[in-house]
Amino acid sequence: MGILKFLGIEPEKDPVELTDENFQKEVNESDVPVIVDFWSGSCAPCVKLAPTIKKLAAKYEGRVKVCHLNVANGMKSAARMGVRGTPTVIFYKDGGVVERVVGFKGQLYYEEIIEEEILK
Repeated sequence: MGILKFLGIEPEKDPVELTDENFQKEVNESDVPVIVDFWSGSCAPCVKLAPTIKKLAAKYEGRVKVCHLNVANGMKSAARMGVRGTPTVIFYKDGGVVERVVGFKGQLYYEEIIEEEILK
């Protein structure tokens, strides 16, 4: 067990920043499963979810690509994916949608989806 984990501190990593321009390449053409957090700066649950997304990015680094898309900078991609509210987290595997979660959920909820739907 690492010292950070021993102290109850989980490492964080910044997710990949998505835009309409790089969405196709980063998500649909990815060699590994992808999680995309569709968020908005004016959304309190989105702000609350941000540390969880960073922890997932660190925990699954190399196995799952964790991304986020500010819907203000990616309106076309959000609309194409049917995002109607934030936060919305979409899980992709082999270029297709596996799971969609709307609203704030705890870290264990997302980890369960990753372990049972994405990495198995």
